[in-house]
Amino acid sequence: MCSRAMLMIALLLIASIARAQGNGIAVPPSVAVGGKTQGEWSRLWWQWAASFEPDDSPVADRTGKFCHLKQSGPVWFLAGTYGAHRTIRTCMVPKDTYLFFPLVNYVVGPTGQIRAEECDVCCAQNEAAARSMTDGPSDLVLDLDGQRVEQLETYRQVSPACFDLGALANPRTRVFPSASNGYYVMLKPLSAGKHELNFGGRLPSLFQAVTYTLIVE
Repeated sequence: MCSRAMLMIALLLIASIARAQGNGIAVPPSVAVGGKTQGEWSRLWWQWAASFEPDDSPVADRTGKFCHLKQSGPVWFLAGTYGAHRTIRTCMVPKDTYLFFPLVNYVVGPTGQIRAEECDVCCAQNEAAARSMTDGPSDLVLDLDGQRVEQLETYRQVSPACFDLGALANPRTRVFPSASNGYYVMLKPLSAGKHELNFGGRLPSLFQAVTYTLIVE
């Protein structure tokens, strides 16, 4: 009886882990990709998102026509959205490419000029503010072709250290110290063809919902 009970517990644990990992859809949040932790990818996502002017921003884009901009390497970024209305986009994605995106996230940057001796204090304050703003998420959702990823609260990522949000902007604009926090997913490379991806979430201060039609070539 004891052995049978232990077997049942083990099976339930395996099933729980499989649900948390999206049955192979998503990379577990603690696993590095391309030599970087997913916390580091979250920092790079923010620098990418902040590098655009409003007219060509993938975040402001309502159709997906800008999704290919400033993308390279083994990981492509998918954009969240501004406002509370669902955004529907279509995006062409190269094969063998991971996709990294926020269900819902937040960044806190500096206010005014920061003296060098103030950086450590301001960094700690911004990290605490970003953490506070992303506590208590609800309605976190991710499904790919109708397959749901569960336990999305475990996909929280924190920027490893304060960073320059404007590092990739043109012209370069220094926005340091910035700190981010939120819930991100790294999708494994998709098979060739068309896929439908839905994701989003709600925080006390914001909400986002996005649908992508992904065409993998």
